[in-house]
Amino acid sequence: MPHLPASTPLDIQLRRRYTSLGVFLPAGMTDSADEQRTIDALADSGVDLFEIGVPCLTPFLDGPVIASAYYEALARGTHVHDVLGTVSYASRRAPVVVMTYWESVALYGPRRFAREMKSAGAAGIMVVDLPDAQARIWSDTLAEAGLSSPRLVLPHTTDAALAQACATASGWLYAPAAAQESTGYQGPLDLAALARSVRRLRKASALPVVAGIGISTPALARAVAPLVNGVVVGSPIVGALASTGREAAAGLVADFATAVRTPVGEASRG
Repeated sequence: MPHLPASTPLDIQLRRRYTSLGVFLPAGMTDSADEQRTIDALADSGVDLFEIGVPCLTPFLDGPVIASAYYEALARGTHVHDVLGTVSYASRRAPVVVMTYWESVALYGPRRFAREMKSAGAAGIMVVDLPDAQARIWSDTLAEAGLSSPRLVLPHTTDAALAQACATASGWLYAPAAAQESTGYQGPLDLAALARSVRRLRKASALPVVAGIGISTPALARAVAPLVNGVVVGSPIVGALASTGREAAAGLVADFATAVRTPVGEASRG
């Protein structure tokens, strides 16, 4: 499917006839030239948007596959300024959302982080552990930089916290598909619970809803796709890159892309 221009707001990117496929890729897994070949291979296999992860020492919301990729990237000396190069290259192929922990943003400087990611070509930044006290300031910072501020909303989020998240979100709301909060879950999904969660988010906000965490197979992606505007996969692709290589990972992306290319139903139009 043709991509909309990278400058198109994320909420417009996701309001399409078909459910979008997002692929998460930690920056710095390999050297720059090899990483660019990987980005090209994955993009050619059907990626609608990239989530580029900023390596972090304490990725407490990530399972062993992504955490290991982060540790390897850090061991290679990957820093935020290296991530900028990854974002710049990936944004030539598809819209990019930067995925990060607040620690990385705070150490780099929030305004500098936002400004430089925007200059590199990012469409948005999602801080997965955004502190409540920083939410409004961070949202305003991203708006000033011309970036979207997607928000992760965990299933047990209170009504008050959901209202705050929606008030400081733009681009999309991110709903974990699995009850387990860390990435890498490989068990069955409670689709009825996910549908309830998505309905709750849609009642609270007009933003598109994206689902990730626990969508470990194309079959699960196919089941989730009619419920949401976008499906994001991470650990299966990162694991394939680490264990069997780029060609296998690209083939898996193609399988996921085929699985989610179902017309968006009324439940997911939002």
